[in-house]
Amino acid sequence: MRASDTEREAVAERLRDALAEGRLDMAEFDERLDAAYRAKTHGELVPLVRDLPAPAGGPAAPAHAPSGGWAARIGRPATSRSGVAVFGGFGRGGRWSVGRAFTAVAVMGGGDIDLRDADFEDREIVIRCFALMGGVSVVVPPDLDVEVSGIGLMGGFDDRATGPGTPGSPRVRITGLALMGGVEVKRKPRKGEKSRKSLEK
Repeated sequence: MRASDTEREAVAERLRDALAEGRLDMAEFDERLDAAYRAKTHGELVPLVRDLPAPAGGPAAPAHAPSGGWAARIGRPATSRSGVAVFGGFGRGGRWSVGRAFTAVAVMGGGDIDLRDADFEDREIVIRCFALMGGVSVVVPPDLDVEVSGIGLMGGFDDRATGPGTPGSPRVRITGLALMGGVEVKRKPRKGEKSRKSLEK
């Protein structure tokens, strides 16, 4: 039988729990998580969690469910604490874990930071963006608690994404300096949510 997005997310949730409990090391976690998101059928998903304890109270909730979803994504080991673009670019997106302090530097280059599917090392996250004749774009989901307080000098630091999140959401403060450059922070729905909403219509 074909696997659904919800079932793939439930398996990913169990894998994240196993990583946090020390049942999987980072290499095993990465390998299984990648396989979970590529799985087309139930038969491909089952072996990924066969040697792990069953979740209490039935199947794990999808990672993006409002109730309990944030708790599962906070406290993950950081996979990245910085991004640097000098006459080039960098990108952080998809499944990654942002450190409690993340520094982005763009000098005549560009950086893209996407937090929609990210995990968080702590409940309080600070992202410092420095753009010198370059740009940094930060994409956040609609349900994340965001505060933007950067400074633009002969450049722009967009703060329109500032706003509260849903209960349990981590708090992300985005600060820094844009000198003859720009930092854009925008809210966008997650890719899966966008397609689900269009199907519901």
